[in-house]
Amino acid sequence: MKLNLANKLTIARVILVPVFLLFIYVECPAHYLIALTVFAAASITDALDGHIARKNHLITNFGKFLDPLADKVLVMAALAVFIEIDDVKMSAIPFIIITAREFMVSGLRLLAANSGVVVAAGIWGKMKTAFTMVTIIAELAWLSFNHDFDSFGLISGESARDAATVIFNVLIWISTALTVISGGVYLKGYGKLISSDK
Repeated sequence: MKLNLANKLTIARVILVPVFLLFIYVECPAHYLIALTVFAAASITDALDGHIARKNHLITNFGKFLDPLADKVLVMAALAVFIEIDDVKMSAIPFIIITAREFMVSGLRLLAANSGVVVAAGIWGKMKTAFTMVTIIAELAWLSFNHDFDSFGLISGESARDAATVIFNVLIWISTALTVISGGVYLKGYGKLISSDK
């Protein structure tokens, strides 16, 4: 199968996930900053591939299937990492809720595919993804500021760290709410596939 530019960008987003994880875990100089750059670049491909596909009439079933899957892999990798990082103090509950929603939507997509229907990302799903990616980028920027540039003495103690933790967790719960809403929209729109499946 010959891939168009939009699909190549989507595949590039998937390839950038292990690169992102590498720089999160390998403690080299400015590793959080590099991880931030990689994640931001991957997020930009999410906007670019859709724009290019629509503008140049390159929308394909492969792209409709892979694009949201690539988003899931990227976002879930980052959220899973945040549970492990002490400075983030992210609860596993949002991660579990978001993961459950993604499994549900992926299951609906498989049922739809068996029926010859391709489930493209809806507006609520796109809003959820965009908000969550911005939240992750903000947290990575904070981690970079807090660790990579701590030698500048710009961090004003535990109060700043505690405030950043609260803000991040509020944003994550907003992302979780958007995730639940978008999951409900998908279930309402394609739930009939479950009852009609034999």
